[in-house]
Amino acid sequence: MLDRDGYPIYRRRDNGRTIKKNVIDLDSRYVVPHNRYLLMKYRAHINVEWCNQSRSIKYLFKYVNKGNDRVTVEFYNSTVDESTGKEIDEIKMYYDCRYISPCEAAWRIFSFDIQFRNPSVERLSFHLPNEQSIIFDDGDNVDSIGNRPTVSQSMFTAWFASNLKYEDARQLTYSEIPRKFVWKKDKREWHPRQRNFAIGRIFYVPPKCDELFYLRCLLNLVRGPRSLEEIKFVDGKQYMSFRDACYARGLIEDNKEYVDAILEASLWATVYSLRKLFVTLLISSSMSKPEIVWEAVWIHLAEDAEY
Repeated sequence: MLDRDGYPIYRRRDNGRTIKKNVIDLDSRYVVPHNRYLLMKYRAHINVEWCNQSRSIKYLFKYVNKGNDRVTVEFYNSTVDESTGKEIDEIKMYYDCRYISPCEAAWRIFSFDIQFRNPSVERLSFHLPNEQSIIFDDGDNVDSIGNRPTVSQSMFTAWFASNLKYEDARQLTYSEIPRKFVWKKDKREWHPRQRNFAIGRIFYVPPKCDELFYLRCLLNLVRGPRSLEEIKFVDGKQYMSFRDACYARGLIEDNKEYVDAILEASLWATVYSLRKLFVTLLISSSMSKPEIVWEAVWIHLAEDAEY
């Protein structure tokens, strides 16, 4: 049975059986919820509950991925330097230090796995024409960087090359390509996968990125393009921008792109952040009909109102 807030109500009957603890008679109503099988197997107090609230799932996900504990330490010295006669003030020097508990220190000393994920997740980068990221060292010559054979190659452009080379790749979208192909960083190519599979996740970009945002929308639908121009090809017509191609496919009609952006963010963002996003869209005058967007997403923006 669940209460009005969705929390479980445990049944602890008074069956007449009692036990004396510190001169106090305790019956079954004082028993802490637990799982007998897990308690005996792992010899620890463990209770399993069905997570039936989106807020609880969101909280657990954020808690698991919150990162390491950290502490900010401040060093300063207000004494006077005898050689120069100037006062030394280092109050603005901050060091971000990390706290390691004994259990974590022992875990790392024995080289145990810190994390494990199965199946693996491949983060898929994408970019507009000639806007791919180029990594180089400070001492590299600018001319040599521009003359590199791989300067125009990226994970995104290599996807076009794989669609030219492999028939199976033409049946997949960009996010589906890791299922049957694996990215070889040394060769900067997509190769057919020999075993297992991976899940593709395209980098998130906000709607204010304009063409980059519309390109991301198209990448979830278009299969097997061999160039960026083919992504803008819809129903036998070549469009000049990714935004126009999205309109032709009905992706951003009636402010649909803003509704989808808020719905997507509601899966991981807090309600406060969602409201802030909606206000930002209002201030920027991005939405042509804000009332339509409000009617579609208001339940997510007011999720914490009753609390």
